[in-house]
Amino acid sequence: MKTVREVSELCGVSIRTLQYYDQIGLLCPATRTEAGYRLYDDADLERLQQILLFRELEFPLKDIKRIVDSPHFNRSRALEQQIELLELKRKRLSNLIKLAKDLKAKETKTMTFEPFSTKEIDTYAARAKASWGNTPEWKEYERISAGRSKGEESAMGEELMTLFVPFGEMSKRGVDPANEEAMLQAKRIQDYISKHFYTCSDEVFLQLGQAYGCGGDFTQNIDAAAGAGAAVFAMKAVKAYVANNRHQ
Repeated sequence: MKTVREVSELCGVSIRTLQYYDQIGLLCPATRTEAGYRLYDDADLERLQQILLFRELEFPLKDIKRIVDSPHFNRSRALEQQIELLELKRKRLSNLIKLAKDLKAKETKTMTFEPFSTKEIDTYAARAKASWGNTPEWKEYERISAGRSKGEESAMGEELMTLFVPFGEMSKRGVDPANEEAMLQAKRIQDYISKHFYTCSDEVFLQLGQAYGCGGDFTQNIDAAAGAGAAVFAMKAVKAYVANNRHQ
């Protein structure tokens, strides 16, 4: 067992913050001394690690509490998501450092602001939060999939992946992601998601499309199933498809 002061010194979080976490039910100590002093066990410290990782990724405290209190909370999956988000943050920071060095060396004269973008991080963070039941889409998915076996879920996932195979072939052929063939395939994916998982609106589909090509789990899985370059091509095709729908 560790006292609140020991935990504060161990993790660098102020005593006041730990007391606040206790007040809002985010991190309640395992027990207290007869005098009422907080005592934290190993399970509390593991929960604190999760909280601090989510805080590092700028998740609001209310979202963190909902996630770690969820009966569906999976520590391994949460760590995978946190690793992915931290990798995206590192990539962004590296790009900013390079920009600063180039500016100092006067090697760049173009007014570029792309390194400042947080689009990839924001997109993945939104998907991570959605996976913990924070959206109507996830709730709909839970309702629809309630009676399915793991085998059925796996089969549907594999079938969905086959819909990306044409994107891999188009990428190899140098097809324009904004052409009719590519956008039609994007529509097939959107329709499949709506039929088997949740209502995939254009807005949600656009967010998914960004996740397809951001370099994380989606990218790796799609490229593994459909060939290198398929995920980025899918991202561009989805973007073109949604833009086309908006202009109709």
